[in-house]
Amino acid sequence: MYDDEHVKQIRRFNRAVTQRVGALNDHFLSRERPLGEARVLWEIGSDGVDVRALRSRLDLDSGYLSRLLRALERDGLVRVGPSVADRRVRRARLTDAGLAERAMLDQRSDGLARSILEPLTDRQRDRLIAAMADVERLLTASMVEISPYDPRHPYARYCLQQYFTELAQRFQAGFDPDRSISAADEELTPPAGLMLVATLHAEPIGCGALKFHHGQPAELKRMWIAPEARGVGLARRLLAELEECASAAGSKMIRLETNRTLHEAITLYRSAGYREVAAFNDEPYADHWFEKVLTAGPVQRVN
Repeated sequence: MYDDEHVKQIRRFNRAVTQRVGALNDHFLSRERPLGEARVLWEIGSDGVDVRALRSRLDLDSGYLSRLLRALERDGLVRVGPSVADRRVRRARLTDAGLAERAMLDQRSDGLARSILEPLTDRQRDRLIAAMADVERLLTASMVEISPYDPRHPYARYCLQQYFTELAQRFQAGFDPDRSISAADEELTPPAGLMLVATLHAEPIGCGALKFHHGQPAELKRMWIAPEARGVGLARRLLAELEECASAAGSKMIRLETNRTLHEAITLYRSAGYREVAAFNDEPYADHWFEKVLTAGPVQRVN
């Protein structure tokens, strides 16, 4: 849990960062534009970007992003028009002047970074870089949203396909979902079950599912986290939310099975309070079987 002191520390950190990087100035990096415009210019990049993807990536309101893009268009730095691949999609591209401005922003951003590092000792620099990397990972984790999705939704389909592909690569004999115990769409749809999908900037990065059996333990299925999203505690958070969903549905216990090659999953389950038990099904790809008794009310999260 967090308290008021945690909140105060985050606010102090935010004030220090915004002041040190110059975010309070109307002319960011001594250019003729505020930080918002400069960031949008940088995110568009040399190849351009779909406006919808840009909005999701920056978590910006569509109206505010439109105003930023119009300002950059007036300055001759950006063109916004239909995508070549799909004319229904609006795409932002940098003009030659925009590319030159972006290069200047890169140069001055490097200079700002050096001005932060130069007054510090080598040890202080190492500490700062390590702390920044840790903060970046944790801030990214805080932006992840976990919500129920229909297993037929494109986000759910994407996660399941990635899950199957990874298992096929990691299992010695490959993986065929038709040979595995079923977790069909109707089995992962309420009230028979449910599926949670984790998203970051409106892109799917993980999933997990449950199958419910009246009066019997719930089954945990299809746990997967995108490789680039691992290492920030997302799997543990997703597991905890699945446990809460199972408890809310009246389940007193969760059971799962896993393969011996999934070392990270085995470590996660054991550290989250699951105990290994004798085989309780005939899953052909399973080497380990686990179960956990659920407590009433919110699940206690393990850090």
